[in-house]
Amino acid sequence: MITENDSYEGAVEFLYSLRWFGTKLGLENTLKLAARAGHPQRTLRFIHVAGTNGKGSTCAMLESIYRAAGLRVGLFTSPHLVSFRERIQMNRQLIAEADVVRWVERVRSWMKGLAEDHQPTFFEVATVIALGHFAEQKCDVVIWETGLGGRLDATNIVTPLASVITNVQYDHQQWLGETLASIAEEKAGIIKEGVPIITAAEAPEALAVIERIARERKAPLVELTSSSRLGGGIPALSLMGEHQEVNAALALATVKTLQPQIPVSEAAIQSGLSSVDWPGRLQLITRPSGQKILLDGAHNVAGAKVLAAALKAHFPSARPTFVLGILQDKDWTGMCEVLAPLAGRILLVPVRSERAAIPRELADVCRKANPGVEVAIFDSLHEVLPDRARDPFLVVAGSLYLIGEAMGLLELLPSAARDERGLNEWGGQPAEPAKKT
Repeated sequence: MITENDSYEGAVEFLYSLRWFGTKLGLENTLKLAARAGHPQRTLRFIHVAGTNGKGSTCAMLESIYRAAGLRVGLFTSPHLVSFRERIQMNRQLIAEADVVRWVERVRSWMKGLAEDHQPTFFEVATVIALGHFAEQKCDVVIWETGLGGRLDATNIVTPLASVITNVQYDHQQWLGETLASIAEEKAGIIKEGVPIITAAEAPEALAVIERIARERKAPLVELTSSSRLGGGIPALSLMGEHQEVNAALALATVKTLQPQIPVSEAAIQSGLSSVDWPGRLQLITRPSGQKILLDGAHNVAGAKVLAAALKAHFPSARPTFVLGILQDKDWTGMCEVLAPLAGRILLVPVRSERAAIPRELADVCRKANPGVEVAIFDSLHEVLPDRARDPFLVVAGSLYLIGEAMGLLELLPSAARDERGLNEWGGQPAEPAKKT
């Protein structure tokens, strides 16, 4: 039973304990736990979303559209910014602390009898808790984001109404492979027999893999080309950035594909896209002092390029102060080379993660990319926010972990009783190459 009087803090402590098992890519444990839970996934309808970037925004758009249509919509995403509860939402209401406690207690009972070398990981447990909660809440549809890759991701035990691959770019190569084709092979693992697949992937080598697997599995394929993305018809968006138009086009294509199963009016689509909320992604806030702070979880080179494009489009004459913190296992050199030339000043901080890149090393790259720029190194983000950096325009970027910490310091999200951001930490094991059929 859960310690600490069945408290939420005790449940979080248990979730922390699962991090010892790292991340084991594969479906066996998740299937076992789901079976002991009574196979809740069999009672639900899913839209399964994979991709390198844009997964969260696309999921948020789909959720907002279907909620505007009057449905009960589950949303499962990762990582969380401040609280574990953000990962599991129904109609954008975070799972209650009492429900987390109750589900953790059930999971602990289901884990009894499992071999010591087959203990479930944090993400596997979170996935099954989400399934149970959404089934209990009788969700009409669940927007279901992959954690890592797709083929061997714990979320892949479901058979969705539609599969979505936002794009295929370089990230997590140590687990998904070193080429775009190998990364696409992993992400295309969510494609199911006869289930429609919608994608905005552009890279020819990635698209070829998606097309092959869709053909083999007789899955109807909808490809968003550059012309279809820019063809108009995108309602006004509440999210900043031209890249969000691509995500919106992807969401619209998915909604259109599923109209026979889940009818949605044009009014609901308009309302959903104009009111979608997705914190920490090109989120602009203005403090009482008039200072503007742009928060963006750009966490790889592709994300950094999107941020750079948004700055040039929306703030063409600005030379903002960048507050950067990046993870060591990302291409931090490439990210600094993209962002540093845009900065008037650069403040480097460590991400609160055991995988944090060393600010001193980032500083060398930033100075080379923008000679003469002032670069300052701090021991923590707390030294910078909210009061140390009073520059009129700040851009905080480099990692969603950093964004979560910033949002806590700026009091933009409710604080957790204890630091729950550490639950985002995980270690992985490389995936076995997907077998070509």
